[in-house]
Amino acid sequence: MSTPERVDVVVVGGGAMGLAAAWRIAARGRDVHLLERYAPGHAHGASHGATRNFNEAYDEDDYLALVRTARTLWDRLADETGTVLLDPVGLVNAGPRDRLEAIRAAGQRYGVASAWVAPEAAAERWPGLRLPGTLLHVPGSGRVRAADALAALATAVQAHGAHLSWGTSVRQLRVLADDEVLVVTDTGTLRARTAVVAAGAWTADLLGGLVTLPRLVVTQEQPAHFPLRDPSADPVAERAAWPSLNHWPDPAAGTDLPAPVYGMLTPGEGLKVGLHGTGPVVDPDRRPPVDPGRLAALQEHVRRWFPGLDADRPAPISCTYTSTPTEDFVLERVGPLVVAAGFSGHGFKFVPAVGETLASLVDGVPAPRRFSPGLARRPRG
Repeated sequence: MSTPERVDVVVVGGGAMGLAAAWRIAARGRDVHLLERYAPGHAHGASHGATRNFNEAYDEDDYLALVRTARTLWDRLADETGTVLLDPVGLVNAGPRDRLEAIRAAGQRYGVASAWVAPEAAAERWPGLRLPGTLLHVPGSGRVRAADALAALATAVQAHGAHLSWGTSVRQLRVLADDEVLVVTDTGTLRARTAVVAAGAWTADLLGGLVTLPRLVVTQEQPAHFPLRDPSADPVAERAAWPSLNHWPDPAAGTDLPAPVYGMLTPGEGLKVGLHGTGPVVDPDRRPPVDPGRLAALQEHVRRWFPGLDADRPAPISCTYTSTPTEDFVLERVGPLVVAAGFSGHGFKFVPAVGETLASLVDGVPAPRRFSPGLARRPRG
């Protein structure tokens, strides 16, 4: 058997989180090898697609601190790569008044500007939406150009001297007696001081025998793009007229939704609309086809609340969520293993800040307690 190649840090997973980790670790001068089983831009996980919400509408301090760091690092990545990554088209929030007030108050502590918009003013400003009640508008939010972000991250990773290996499957991780990690791939073996595992839906497969993970549930989610009713409108004006959005159930306002709804314009494809976290549990390697019943429920929501969209011509999308019971992220170090998991459908906006947190974990700096559920090593079998 050949001697394994010795490296400093291996990152397992080349989705958004793995690429961000490799970027921030390499920026600290570390030797980084990233391994990804699929080709760049693949649609098997949770990172594909053209857009994601950049949403600052949180009422928890840990997430607000993380999203402010993310904003700074998105701008740094844009500067490093000469790429436009954020579109600050604003974000509107509809839902129970007490929830919106909590979001506004928490945001003020972190410098997140917001403003109330009365129903009449909202109808005039955003005629394609008919969301109920007074809305909370967050003008500095908007959307991330997700596909461009993945390409920019790969560029930045390589610019900092890291190695990217696409089409390389990791078959097994073994923690050695000297607290190094043996990374067994389909093309060879690496011996690393630290392994960062950002494997999305495949996290439990790789780490379940090594670390006491929280329950990670993989579901198939089914948002869809809905075309605009007036595609001939001026593209610049049309984009300004479609902010990103969150719509929470509010029975008092007649919106007894099965789950929160999110949306953002994807130029050229329409408005992406999805029900948050309602999909069936799946094996990520055996995902079923689009469910017509779930698509019909989404169309009905669009008919009621989005008069500017054509609900009869959806283009459904399939993606996965890997969720924890609390929907909080898992960012923790256990010996030579750094775990990045459970982004629960709301992680993309935080990508560069998660990468920075993972780089700090590699250097021995713990993550905030909220993201550290107390993982431990499993005993050797």
